[in-house]
Amino acid sequence: MEIKNIYCVGRNYRLHAQELNNAIPTSPFLFSKPTHAFVEAKGQTIQLPGDQGAVHYETELVFHMARNYEPNLPIEALIDQMTIGLDLTLRDVQDELKKKAYPWLLAKGFPNSAVLASWLPFEGLQDMTHHDFTLEKNGQEVQRGNIKDMIFDLPTLLEFSAKHFGLEAGDIIFTGTPAGVGALADEDALVLKWKERMIGDCKISIAAK
Repeated sequence: MEIKNIYCVGRNYRLHAQELNNAIPTSPFLFSKPTHAFVEAKGQTIQLPGDQGAVHYETELVFHMARNYEPNLPIEALIDQMTIGLDLTLRDVQDELKKKAYPWLLAKGFPNSAVLASWLPFEGLQDMTHHDFTLEKNGQEVQRGNIKDMIFDLPTLLEFSAKHFGLEAGDIIFTGTPAGVGALADEDALVLKWKERMIGDCKISIAAK
């Protein structure tokens, strides 16, 4: 699976924005991650930094562009694959960047910060509203979300991304996280589920360098 640009949508679930005391956005709010952030969750141990404060998980639906964006094409012609991802965040670093009004790259772009489960065929938005995506940590569900609860829907996100950054075949977009984000600890076991079925898992290793 070719991955070019990694776009991420911030604050796209109302309850998540509220839990972090952020204002509800009035237009899509995007940031990006380098391709070095990408890692697949295939049951392995994933190394994360332990010397920069708390590392938080944010579980999200992720979509893969099948072709270059064209405004008149239906969503089913633009998207060919979907999965669940983890937008990992150095929360303490992010809080300091926010205070200085600096970009978030240091908090969002570190290696292994874009974790993806296995890709699945995209079956259309209508079907997706009937199913939740979840994250389990050490056997306990910690996040559950549904695409119907997004503030900005997928067509809006694609149009916005294409207009401001360009959106082409191979680009992927993280679409925002529901409430329930929290810190990871060394040896945490994570399971990503779609339609109550595991499509990705990994173990976390956090150690100071």
